[in-house]
Amino acid sequence: MSGDVGSQAPAFALLDTDGNEYNSSNLAGKKTVIAFFPAAFSGVCAEELCSFRDALADFTSVDAEVLGISIDGRFANGAFRDANNLPFPILSDFKQTAIADYDVVWPDFAGMVGYTTARRSVFVIGTDGKIAWKWLSDVPSDLPTIAYVQSAVEAAN
Repeated sequence: MSGDVGSQAPAFALLDTDGNEYNSSNLAGKKTVIAFFPAAFSGVCAEELCSFRDALADFTSVDAEVLGISIDGRFANGAFRDANNLPFPILSDFKQTAIADYDVVWPDFAGMVGYTTARRSVFVIGTDGKIAWKWLSDVPSDLPTIAYVQSAVEAAN
């Protein structure tokens, strides 16, 4: 399993902020934007997800779903969602399976030896369930360009 463009998007079953299982099979036949982010309540992560929030109408106009995924627990993700008025699911990958399957593991994050989190990254999944586009950060402060994500969604099957 990997997060390579052209490959089948890895399946996942993660908890949403209410403790319900959110299964990737719910996204079958839909274009999807998955934004992996390192940590709830960090300034850069808030800026990134608020950018997706502010552009949500552009994504929904082309029938695309937006999801945020972090390793934070559902309670922290819920508070983060509420504090930033995020109208899309924020999922908890506390077992770190999705970040491993998408190959976006960031070990020793921010110099904290032993603390593994998600590399800031964005994946566009087409209606065929394949990864159509991806963006990976090289440093935690990098942000994706929302216009590029929008173009990738529009171009996806």
